[in-house]
Amino acid sequence: MSKKRGLSLEEKREKILQIFYDSQDFFLLKELEKLGPKKGVISQSVKDVVQSLVDDDLAFKDKIGTSVYFWSLPSCAGNQMKTVCRKLDSDLQSSKKRHAELVDQCDALKKGREESDEREEALAELKTIEMKYNELKVYPNPLLYI
Repeated sequence: MSKKRGLSLEEKREKILQIFYDSQDFFLLKELEKLGPKKGVISQSVKDVVQSLVDDDLAFKDKIGTSVYFWSLPSCAGNQMKTVCRKLDSDLQSSKKRHAELVDQCDALKKGREESDEREEALAELKTIEMKYNELKVYPNPLLYI
């Protein structure tokens, strides 16, 4: 005998969304808890699954009086995907613009740093001064401690 494995959260979300999309109607939580087992989602997990859909803006809820209604339409999911796509496109464009600005800035900073004899002499002098500084830092002047 093989054990039946339960559905993953993603599979449960798809099944609950399918309930919404098939009927294109609004539901109370109790109604969803009755319809969930028909689609293979145990009634105890329906509330958590519906709440995760609401949190991800794939389903909507509204409190009317003392009742809380849930709904989701296929067009809402499509509109959400279009909005996400537009946002990602604008982020991509701004990132490309920022990249071009940084490349220009990098090129501007490279000016004046071309390899030359004068530059190499200055770098060598800087290196000797840094070595002397580090040496003095390690072995401070003994006259200061008298």
